[in-house]
Amino acid sequence: MVGRSASGYERELRTLLEGDPSAVRSYARALPPTDRREFECLIDEPFLVVRGAGSLGFDLVAMRWSLSFPIEVKASSEPAIHFTAASGRASAQLAAHRAAIAKVGLSVIYAYRRIGLRSAESWRIYRGNEVRGSGVLGLVCRALPPISTTREGNSVLRWEEGLDLSRFLSRARSLLGARGTTS
Repeated sequence: MVGRSASGYERELRTLLEGDPSAVRSYARALPPTDRREFECLIDEPFLVVRGAGSLGFDLVAMRWSLSFPIEVKASSEPAIHFTAASGRASAQLAAHRAAIAKVGLSVIYAYRRIGLRSAESWRIYRGNEVRGSGVLGLVCRALPPISTTREGNSVLRWEEGLDLSRFLSRARSLLGARGTTS
C-alpha cells in the first residue's frame, strides 16, 4: 500500500513545525517528559513553513535561521510504504525530488505519519538523498536514516527505521544553537 499524502497530515506536520501551542502540547503528550520539554521548544522557536504545490513538487518547505529543507509527507497505517505501489508514482516523485535538490545542494526530508498509532510518537523522518553539503543542513541530514531499498532496488519507507520527529527537531535545535548561530 502506498502511503497517502493527505492534506490533513500535511497540515498536522505544518502546525507542529510552526509551533502552534495546542498542536505541539497535544503531540508532546505521547513523549517521555525529557523529550516533551525539548519538543515544546517549537512554541518559542518555530519554523516558517510554506506549502508546496505541483504534481511532483514538495509538500512543505520548512525554514529557520540557517536551516531550510523541503519535506515530502507520506501517511499509512502499514509498517512500510513501498514506492513501487500505485503505478510507481512515488518512485517517479522521489527521482524528481533527487534531481531538483542535487542542483541546489539541499536535502529532501521524508516525513512518514503512521496512522492509528496511539501510544507512541506518530511521525518518523528520513532523508531522501545522499548528503553532499556541509553546514547545519549537512549535519542534521547525515543523522537521518536514508530511505531504504529492497533487494530489487526499489525504494521503501520502513517505519522502524525512521528517526522520531522529536529527536530530529532536538538535533536541529542543538546544531542551530541559541538564536540560530551555529556552535
